[in-house]
Amino acid sequence: MKKFIAVIVLISQSVSAQFTDINIIKEVKVKNKGIVVSAHPLASEAGAKILKMGGNAYDAAVATQYALAVVYPQAGNIGGGGFLVGVKNNGEKFTLDYRETAPQKASRDMYIDKNGKANTDLSQNGRLSVGVPGSIAGFYATLKHCKLPMETLIQPAIDLAEQGFAVTQLEADFLNKHKEAFQKHNQSPIVFVKSQPWKEGDILIQKELAETLKLIQKSGAKGFYQGKTAQLIVAEMKRGNGIITLEDLKNYKVAERKALEFKYKDNDVVSMPLPSSGGILLAQMLTMSGFEKLEKYQQNSSQAVQIMVEAERRAYADRAEYMGDPDFIQDKTSYLISKDYLKNRWKSFSFNKATPSAEVGKIITLPKESMQTTHISIIDKEGNAASVTTTLNGYYGSKVVVTGAGFFLNDEMDDFSIKPGVPNMFGAVGGEANAIQPNKRMLSSMTPTILLKNGKPYMVVGTPGGTTISTSVFQSIVNVVDFKQNANISVNAPKFHHQWLPETIKVETNFPEATINELKSKGYTFESVDHIGKTEMILIDDKGSIHAVADGRGDDSVAVE
Repeated sequence: MKKFIAVIVLISQSVSAQFTDINIIKEVKVKNKGIVVSAHPLASEAGAKILKMGGNAYDAAVATQYALAVVYPQAGNIGGGGFLVGVKNNGEKFTLDYRETAPQKASRDMYIDKNGKANTDLSQNGRLSVGVPGSIAGFYATLKHCKLPMETLIQPAIDLAEQGFAVTQLEADFLNKHKEAFQKHNQSPIVFVKSQPWKEGDILIQKELAETLKLIQKSGAKGFYQGKTAQLIVAEMKRGNGIITLEDLKNYKVAERKALEFKYKDNDVVSMPLPSSGGILLAQMLTMSGFEKLEKYQQNSSQAVQIMVEAERRAYADRAEYMGDPDFIQDKTSYLISKDYLKNRWKSFSFNKATPSAEVGKIITLPKESMQTTHISIIDKEGNAASVTTTLNGYYGSKVVVTGAGFFLNDEMDDFSIKPGVPNMFGAVGGEANAIQPNKRMLSSMTPTILLKNGKPYMVVGTPGGTTISTSVFQSIVNVVDFKQNANISVNAPKFHHQWLPETIKVETNFPEATINELKSKGYTFESVDHIGKTEMILIDDKGSIHAVADGRGDDSVAVE
């Protein structure tokens, strides 16, 4: 098994005011401390700083998200949206849905050309791909669970944007890779493009973004959804074919939803309900794999992988048919996660061969997939837990930066079924339940999750990765609960993914060859990929000892208060 160790990267610059010491810490074991795990060390440190100032897990969640919007622009955002799952130390559970919505001028066939063909370029790039952003509204909805004022929580992000920070090698590579797309979709110069290629240690200063954050600091949510910033967003729409209006921005609302809860072994699982497909998929996959007593097998053995893949196949077929915004469709969650339904779904499982996906849905041709989101796991010393996943959808979202405001806009409209039966950029197929309608929230795979044991947080987990999110969280849970792995091995063990369509099982390059070969003999096909997700996990044992791990697949990092 490939092992990951803690990595410390020190980047020195002469200007002390800038954030140039990038300390990537992969694993921490502590007790009676608050911990933040996120995709970037400076964002994790921003959250930990807030904990040291007396903030709780939800204060830290807000501060970390703001900081990620600065230091992790490919997914961290104020121009996108997300989900937060919270469990308080008094047992209260809550979720916040600040997923983007379709603009009022959106229509079912807005990406269909005159020949009836879906134009996925329009749904994935440029101004028409943008949904109404929910992040800032989400941060303000979180505030009622916080202890500190928003003026304090946003300050670390303002400092990072205004003073600048040293980019890591990974960030430099991403910026260079997307330079052409940035130039194509932005009419004005943006700070993310420079004449020479970005390299590790270069300083990224974002003055316009700092001013946008200061406006929010001064005027609250209205500083984003009304006034100057809103006008700049609408002006950006008018530079192309965007359709978001001032009214769309002013009318955006966060949805506070009842958490999706179910039992798995001795654990209470608390996850996100629709419009996240993640909670339902997780309940389905854990329940179906439980029928075969998964704990009898070894992690990543052919038997375990086959059971899990077949559970994934059936769950993702249901995703395509049944799931969407619960405010627009009949919510069949209770039926879909019931044991009677899932036992019937599982009847066709056989260890002897792969179940053809044609038996659980209509086969269609799928395009190549891509993925990008970001996740934060937090526990504070009082025992409050927060699991937060946010996204712009693709890398850097629509690739459009709001002129004069300095932030990327999402391309979340692609998460609708732009034409029922046509897959999105992640290969996810949708039907009528997820068709485009004005003010509707697009279906999501984001799966922020908290496991409780004896009523107290035991695991805080989540990951980016498009449609691989739910299967990665699924694997993370069974790695710990069924295969008795520690947090490090659970997070960094080779991952696999199946989603009904295409038939192929994606595996990381270091996945066991013996398992692959055995499953090939049963009719399974495989595709090797560089990595699947970037999981952030916190485990808390019954004595209060905390084991936090940041995924070794990126710059992800742990910070302690």
